Amino acid sequence: MIKRVGILTSGGDCPGLNATIRAIAQSLRLDFNNDIEITGILDGYSGLIHGKYEDMTSYDFSSILTLGGTILGTKRTPFKMMRVIEDDKIDKVSQMKKNYFKMGLDCLFCLGGNGTHKTANLLSSEGLNIIALPKTIDNDIWGTDISFGFHSALNTATDAIDRIYTTAKSHKRIMVVELMGNKAGWLTLYAGVAGGADAILIPEKPFDLSNVIMNLVNNFKNGKQFSIIAVAEGAYSVKEAKMKKKERAEIRAKIGEKTATNIIAKEIEKITGLETRAVIPGHIQRGGSPCPYDRILATRFGSYAAKLAKNGQFGVAVAMINNKVTHNKLSEVAGKSRLVSMDCKMIGVAQSMGICLG
Repeated sequence: MIKRVGILTSGGDCPGLNATIRAIAQSLRLDFNNDIEITGILDGYSGLIHGKYEDMTSYDFSSILTLGGTILGTKRTPFKMMRVIEDDKIDKVSQMKKNYFKMGLDCLFCLGGNGTHKTANLLSSEGLNIIALPKTIDNDIWGTDISFGFHSALNTATDAIDRIYTTAKSHKRIMVVELMGNKAGWLTLYAGVAGGADAILIPEKPFDLSNVIMNLVNNFKNGKQFSIIAVAEGAYSVKEAKMKKKERAEIRAKIGEKTATNIIAKEIEKITGLETRAVIPGHIQRGGSPCPYDRILATRFGSYAAKLAKNGQFGVAVAMINNKVTHNKLSEVAGKSRLVSMDCKMIGVAQSMGICLG
């Protein structure tokens, strides 16, 4: 029987983290008639490494359902560095295990994305009782159809396109909108379709700019005097696809660009003569309150995770499959990514609407 649990949030923040924390805590308190202690580990795995934590009361979980960000704080601690002894001479894995037992934890809930899941699996393999929950605006966690945070980010990204749409139409401009998604294009694909984009460029499909330009020119010939291009931050061209990642980054660095967005905008204006602007909403997509969908999803995930802990089911990751909340073995999902495949239904929808995919 569990008596004391820990909760941490790791990696990038997103709406829905606090709603999930609340659901875990509230479900556990009801299941155990308040006879359970909950510890919040601060700043993700960094807090677990350095022993930064605080005991939490029911007051801490009050009024956080609608709150964006995370009350526990978060920090990126790359998985590839977990077994690397750095200048501080700290053995990170040993320290995490030491602090887990020092806190007297019977279970640790790890809320995060792909990197978080990999470290969660590492800790599970080291003998700790771990339950992971899928958080990411990228929606790229293997083994689950949806992650909390995605729909809230989608609402924000679509709203950004909607606002840009009106100014693009007023000025008869081409607007290139960069959305988040370094390796996975789910957010850009869905927001692009929802926002009526004329072209959607994602990391999974290298783009040929000549195809994009031809599509834009045809639109103008057919009377549409403005266009929206949705570009994932991780998108790259067919030419760049032949390069190694490091080489691609070096070439972009020489011209002062980390992403393809401004490059695309400049090339379109240069070749077509059409006024073109680049817009980058950036971290706005991570901020704000979770949308109702994410509040419900986070609550479902959190309450399910609490039941897993009560039943002594550890070494697992919560998931949603075919609208049913379930779980997978951490060892089966850690280290994998759910990327957009060219045969997925939303790609088909985009193509049927005449959207150029590069």
